[in-house]
Amino acid sequence: MTELRNVEADLARFRTRVLAISLVVVLCFALLLARLVYLQVWRHEDLRAQAESNRTSIVPIVPNRGLILDRNGVVLASNYSAYTLEIIPSKSGNIEQTLDELSTVLDITARDRRRFKKLMDESKSFESLPVRTRLTDTEVARFAASRFRFPGVEIKARLFRNYPYGELASHVIGYIGRINQSEKAKIEDDDNQANYRGTEYIGKLGVEQSFESQLHGMTGVEHIETSAGGRAVRKLASNPATPGNVVVLSIDIKLQKLIEDMFGERRGALVALDPKTGEVLAFVSKPTFDSNLFVEGIDQENWQMLNESPDKPLLNRALRGTYPPGSTYKPFMALAALQTGTRSATTLVNDPGFFMFGGHRFGSPENERGGIMDMNRAIVESSNAYFYSLANELGVDTMHDFMAPLGFGQITGIDIQGEVRGVLPSQAWKRKYYKRVDQQKWYAGETISLGIGQGYNSFTMLQLAQAVATLSNNGVKRKPQLVIATQDANTHLRTVLPAPPPEDLGFKAENVAIIRKAMVGVTQGGTSTRVFAGAGYVSGGKTGTAQAVSLGRQEKYNAARMEERQRDHSLYIAFAPADDPKIALAVIVENAGFGSASAAPIARRAFDYWLLGQYPNEADLVAVSKGQAAAPLGKSLVASEVPWPRGPMPAAPQPAASAPKSGG
Repeated sequence: MTELRNVEADLARFRTRVLAISLVVVLCFALLLARLVYLQVWRHEDLRAQAESNRTSIVPIVPNRGLILDRNGVVLASNYSAYTLEIIPSKSGNIEQTLDELSTVLDITARDRRRFKKLMDESKSFESLPVRTRLTDTEVARFAASRFRFPGVEIKARLFRNYPYGELASHVIGYIGRINQSEKAKIEDDDNQANYRGTEYIGKLGVEQSFESQLHGMTGVEHIETSAGGRAVRKLASNPATPGNVVVLSIDIKLQKLIEDMFGERRGALVALDPKTGEVLAFVSKPTFDSNLFVEGIDQENWQMLNESPDKPLLNRALRGTYPPGSTYKPFMALAALQTGTRSATTLVNDPGFFMFGGHRFGSPENERGGIMDMNRAIVESSNAYFYSLANELGVDTMHDFMAPLGFGQITGIDIQGEVRGVLPSQAWKRKYYKRVDQQKWYAGETISLGIGQGYNSFTMLQLAQAVATLSNNGVKRKPQLVIATQDANTHLRTVLPAPPPEDLGFKAENVAIIRKAMVGVTQGGTSTRVFAGAGYVSGGKTGTAQAVSLGRQEKYNAARMEERQRDHSLYIAFAPADDPKIALAVIVENAGFGSASAAPIARRAFDYWLLGQYPNEADLVAVSKGQAAAPLGKSLVASEVPWPRGPMPAAPQPAASAPKSGG
């Protein structure tokens, strides 16, 4: 019996164990089944996408960047394709060793190395960075044969920007460059990251920067089937990229080049506008720079040369350079007198060659004849004494309130970035500008020099050009406009950008007529008579000479004894034809002396080109560029017959497969 009970106990324990094991097995199968259901049902779409991604990859298609054209269709910025040798630093190991070994296969110069290291400093290590661009087919084949030796190094086909005229209009056109970290952050903030996949370049300056959204286009994608090794096997689907729009500028590049040539090696700026529309006809800043230097990443030598040059070629003088306007301010002072009722045009003021105020003598330039001045004669002969006394009568705040609507010391709103405001002084401005209490008080003597465009006055040529355009347009102000149209790259449908609405400043017509008549007198019997002798039109203008440095009370200006950069600036404002202005401009030639000697001759030839279709001959061009010409020398050329481009141009890259003094 005992044995029987033991057998039954063993059987009971066995059955219990079998049951437990069975339950465990069933539970395991249940878990497997649940996992299978989870993977096959709940995770089906997700896992299918993962499996597909292991088999396929999505490759962005970078769009062709839009062209930039001048108003007549001349291409100012285009694209070309080329092979580049690129390194991903995070995958290539020792960079110096990699570069040394690459040098045995391809020609890599010291400049290539320095540029590559500069890009490394500005980028993240996982980015692909070019070490050589524009490889030939032979160089591509040579590297392909040795590619196995260089992990993290590859050949890529890239689109590059080309500026066919190099330095011409570079401040207007701008340039593109590699996207930096701050620009990446901005792209992400604007939810535009998807459109910049695969794009490594972005507009940095000028129209390239300000119209980036138009020029960039829409990035496309390709779905590629890949092998286990990651190599492309075949294309599964494609959504093509949409090229960027063509951007059409208002400038006439032939006029732009003529003006840049007339500056020669001198520094300065000129802005020419259509008074009726606000279109910018020329936008010159000298010296210029070659925009092509920045496309592939500028090397240290060129960057240092541009950045450290005393001539400041990277400064857009037309947009960001501020200068005292000198005597070009006088017509606007006279208009302020008429509009505010401070003086009539017939009020007579004696000009003995100086103006005394507070025991201080404010002088006039030596070439003034002096005598009894009415408003017309004061403008024509550029009387300082007349406008010294007028400034004293108006006061600084009245001058400020009248000049601000004309655009002095204000942002004009031109359609490229980077504009500066300059300084239109007032008592409130001085209190805000100076920190020390003893410097915040406005003194009556400070008002006097403002009347002749000196003192705290500091404006851009863009502001001065807008002001003279407004005056010539009978007080109707137009916002300057550089881009007048865009054009779809596929349909070629052109969309004209509407001009901003005009603003009527409310000047009395008779007052504007008085000032315009006086400015015509400047060209007919005043300070710019010699320059406009024989012109086939009548124009209005005003010469100006503005101090570059201040002189002591007892000092007398003598250009011959001063360093070149301390000499007076030469300015001129003008409009033409006088009865129906089609062009208005402001020009400054830095440290070049009287306005009639250097600035006015440039304006004369710009008008001849725009209104008469005339182009200066070679001898005349040289004379103007040296400040040695008045009226045109010899016979002018027919502008339409002048070869374009005129003069040497860089070849486009080939695809690889005292008292302040102001005188007239």
